[in-house]
Amino acid sequence: MTAKSHQNVPPKAVRRAEELRTEIDRHNRLYYRENAPEISDFEFDALLRELQDLEKQYPSLVTPESPTQRVGGAPLTGFETVEHAVPMLSIDNTYSYEEIKEFDERVRRGLPPREKPEYVVELKIDGVAISILYERGVYVRAATRGDGYRGDNVTQNVKTIRSLPMRLKGKSPDLIEVRGEVYMPREELLRLNQIREETGEPPLANTRNATGGALKLLDSRLVAQRRLQLALYDIAPLPGSDIASHWQTLKNLKAYGLPVDPHAERCPALDDVIAVCEKWRDKRAGLDFAIDGLVIKVDSAEHRRRLGATSKAPRWVIAYKYPAEVARTRLHTIWANVGKTGTLTPVGELDPVQLSGTTVKRASLYNFDDLARKDLREGDIVEVQKAGEIIPQVIRYVPELRPKGAKRTPVPTKCPSCGSEVYKDPDGVYLRCLNVACPQQVRTRIEHYASRGAMDIDGLGPASIDQLVTRNLVATPSDLYVLDVDTLAGLERMGQKSASNLVAAIEDSKNRTLERLLNGLGIRHVGSHVAELLAGHFGDIDTLMAASEQELNDIYEVGPTLARSVRDFFDTEANRKLVESLRAHGVNMRERRAVGGGPRPLEGKTIVVTGTLKNYSRDTINERIKQLGGRPSSSVSAKTDYVLAGDNPGSKIDKAKKLKVPVLTEDEFETLAEGRP
Repeated sequence: MTAKSHQNVPPKAVRRAEELRTEIDRHNRLYYRENAPEISDFEFDALLRELQDLEKQYPSLVTPESPTQRVGGAPLTGFETVEHAVPMLSIDNTYSYEEIKEFDERVRRGLPPREKPEYVVELKIDGVAISILYERGVYVRAATRGDGYRGDNVTQNVKTIRSLPMRLKGKSPDLIEVRGEVYMPREELLRLNQIREETGEPPLANTRNATGGALKLLDSRLVAQRRLQLALYDIAPLPGSDIASHWQTLKNLKAYGLPVDPHAERCPALDDVIAVCEKWRDKRAGLDFAIDGLVIKVDSAEHRRRLGATSKAPRWVIAYKYPAEVARTRLHTIWANVGKTGTLTPVGELDPVQLSGTTVKRASLYNFDDLARKDLREGDIVEVQKAGEIIPQVIRYVPELRPKGAKRTPVPTKCPSCGSEVYKDPDGVYLRCLNVACPQQVRTRIEHYASRGAMDIDGLGPASIDQLVTRNLVATPSDLYVLDVDTLAGLERMGQKSASNLVAAIEDSKNRTLERLLNGLGIRHVGSHVAELLAGHFGDIDTLMAASEQELNDIYEVGPTLARSVRDFFDTEANRKLVESLRAHGVNMRERRAVGGGPRPLEGKTIVVTGTLKNYSRDTINERIKQLGGRPSSSVSAKTDYVLAGDNPGSKIDKAKKLKVPVLTEDEFETLAEGRP
């Protein structure tokens, strides 16, 4: 930025803005790429807000690579098409080791007789191919692969990926184009599908489709909410970017500060390639992202030049794909589930079948239009797969095995729970019951409020809730707090002791954090992550309820749709009355971590939990770690500070010992948590 552009800006503000940009970029790198955070999310947000306030006060301080620009700008009207300087060709596929051997033979025939190829094998991440351009080390453009020659300009959307540096480290060519894969972690897909289920939308089928859909959004603020990730694997052969080997390319990418997949392996011989393929056959299920195979590349750049390419694909690379696991079973029942927002979703009950390591008994059939399109009927033998290795999905029925007389499932005209008429969304495919007093909607709202991710009321399960709703004892979450032991003891299979325990659990739920309460209220589009953002930002429910739509929209990761949904919820009189009723019963309305302070002996520490703990569920131990300033993680790395091990800990213990990461018992964790030596 030139001196002229700093006119009327105090030098102190210029220096502070640069300090903040450097510090925020550093913490982004520690959090997203090195798995070694040094500060809490709350402290990180404070740094980001300080920079946002400075740039708002002095607009000339805003730079294209500023961390504040990752939240997205104004919605686009469409994507411009850009031409790739070097075509992004496709890759030929193979599905057997025999075909890998044939590929190796073709490579050898294309090289001088005495020259033997070496290979690099990388995970084939199931995402969207992307090309990213840097000029003089600064991020300037990102484009999708498109048809290989032209793609969509998605610069603003890719900028929201927080693991991507806006400025490269060290010395790089003046013009460098890097290529890789944008993807969505499995955990993020599960989070999004939980939100979609709560709002009556069909689940996203897999991480690849979810990633593609996110990159096509015209509002980059919404893209920022999807928490996409990126792994780069190549540098386009532009002038000044000649590199002797692919292995060196991967090293250079990492040296520039770019995110790369750490699982790549160099293989001197074909047998090593096949051994890597075999290793990942079962191991891939443990990754936190989906892969559909491996990519096998000739390492030497000189060998690549000799081998060349066809009009469609290079001759020096091939993808080995694992076949999708498909199982057959009987679809014996189809019924309509009524969600807490009134959406009717067809659900298929299946004869239990093993699939990708788990037993599948049920599958969502998305909506009644999709059910009709697939022509699924009760009694059909169907083929089932796990979309993205996560979500049970009915692919099709087997025509030759359809039982005689199998009838189509009629589209409901009335709610199966309350008998009210159902209505189809305008220009949509979803059927909804609009009766807010519908018993099934009440049940699902109470179940959600009491769930482990929300108010965690131990002992309040579906059977008890069903009786409470049926007997008109509970209609809203606040009604739970007037239940007494005698009333609960009158329920079926609920003795005096169980009733006393449940009353104690309901009483204990009054002390949950604000983020859990916000999640439990069932605000549309607000799951556990957004609830944590809102609680950390506002600190108490009154400040949140008074916030304008614009104030909500200004929060990092909160877009206009979410802001409108939160505002609509608190503008509804019945919801405001619910909050006041909960307050009157003594339910906590403040975020103690945000406003109350307290000791944080695990500040900046990354902790992996493995095995079964005696005193904590997985959700409660993760919450305790966060309350004490730590960061719970699911995978062990050299940056992990501690592994907390319970019974039957599994392979994470072995990795911890190999990396010399301290392993704690539950008692040792408590000592650490209490700040005792």
